[in-house]
Amino acid sequence: QVQLVESGGGLVQPGGSLRLSCAASISIFGISVMGWYRQAPGKERELVAQISRTGFTNYADSVKGRFMISSDNAKNTVYLQMHSLKPEDTAVYYCNVKPIGDPNAYWGQGTRVTVSS
Repeated sequence: QVQLVESGGGLVQPGGSLRLSCAASISIFGISVMGWYRQAPGKERELVAQISRTGFTNYADSVKGRFMISSDNAKNTVYLQMHSLKPEDTAVYYCNVKPIGDPNAYWGQGTRVTVSS
């Protein structure tokens, strides 16, 4: 069982920035892929960004050039730096990890991001 603790959400004005953090209870070296997903009211959960164990990154088209995913191996933490936030970025953001050799994927509890003036 992997525990994930997210933080960093909140209320921000359009054009502002936030950084989300997701601390894992296992070493990042034991994780195949770490990612951030989001779910807006009335919509399905969607992939925002992913980072693999080898550092390969993947972004949703809607956030390319504005968001950046990164990891800190020493802290077993993955980050999502968000810039130029838009009202349509408003959602609950969830961290997701796929450990190596584990058929399960694990989710954090979610952190709410609200972009509004």
